[in-house]
Amino acid sequence: MQFRESQAIYLQIADYVCEKILLKEWVADGRIPSVRELAIQLEVNPNTVMRSVEFLQQQDIIYNQRGIGYFVSPNAYRNALQYRKNEFTEKDMPAVFRNMYLLGMEIDELKTRFEKYKKQNFA
Repeated sequence: MQFRESQAIYLQIADYVCEKILLKEWVADGRIPSVRELAIQLEVNPNTVMRSVEFLQQQDIIYNQRGIGYFVSPNAYRNALQYRKNEFTEKDMPAVFRNMYLLGMEIDELKTRFEKYKKQNFA
């Protein structure tokens, strides 16, 4: 995983988990990889993954079954969607809108490009 300098690594890991849920690769009440497994997979310190896990539990996206592991919460899809929408609208969209303004672009141009992107990547 390539990490960006503009956001804390634990939040980028949380975004990764949310993406797995939103893509329905990880489903409600399904077990997710352990802290150690995720740390190895993402090449980060287990303490960083643990911080992500704690954050995701606070957001009711995952839950812990003591002695068994972490699982996707029943409301995880809805909560992950809301979390990611909030992050996108508060952090990413202002920069997009600024660039659109500076480049003289209108929303219609984005709509066409977005539809093309969806067809190429998710159809």
